[in-house]
Amino acid sequence: MDFTALLLQLVSGAVGGNAAGTLAKARSLGPLLNTVLGAIGGIGGGQLLGPALGGSTGAELGSSAVVGALLTLVGGMLKKKA
Repeated sequence: MDFTALLLQLVSGAVGGNAAGTLAKARSLGPLLNTVLGAIGGIGGGQLLGPALGGSTGAELGSSAVVGALLTLVGGMLKKKA
């Protein structure tokens, strides 16, 4: 596993999480939790979906951002239901 790719997945996921929080204000968990959940989703998305989408850096970063955003939105939905 390349450390640079892992770092890029973290950052891409964090950006995706914060973008989702900004676009869906009702589901936002705040900047810190949006960033943390996005980064976790970014790692998962990059490691699981990146190879399935061709294994290129672009595929890993795109999947990291999307999964980071989705994980943030799901976390926001769960928080609102509780």
